[in-house]
Amino acid sequence: MDDLYREQILEHYKQPHNWGELENADLEFEDFNPLCGDELKVQLRVEDDKIAEIRFSGHGCAISQASASMASDEVIGMPVGDLLKLDRDFVLDLLGIDISATRMKCALLTLKVLKSAGLGHAAGWETETPASAAEANGSAPRPTEL
Repeated sequence: MDDLYREQILEHYKQPHNWGELENADLEFEDFNPLCGDELKVQLRVEDDKIAEIRFSGHGCAISQASASMASDEVIGMPVGDLLKLDRDFVLDLLGIDISATRMKCALLTLKVLKSAGLGHAAGWETETPASAAEANGSAPRPTEL
């Protein structure tokens, strides 16, 4: 079963859905994972307080880019306020495979950027996101320091 999910991740990475720039976005936010260099920008067009259109851009590993592609399909039609209710399980369920602690921030960058767009300012990392090896050794800033 994991092979099926891995294949889906690779397909979203190679041919991402909702990729590009959105003219006249109502909400947008961009952020990065300082530990591996993944960058992600999300732009939302809102109609009647619901996400009518979404685009994302950036670069990074297959996990970060595939999670953005998969999540972008899921949030179309969602009330903006519901973005703030999304949690790590939303992204992890979409990916469908076990994500190691070192790759967790890659997977959850999408969630952080979506929530930040909905808030209009930077959201923190999910509280249950484990510290990476670099953070645990003190060589990288903690997310609360960013």
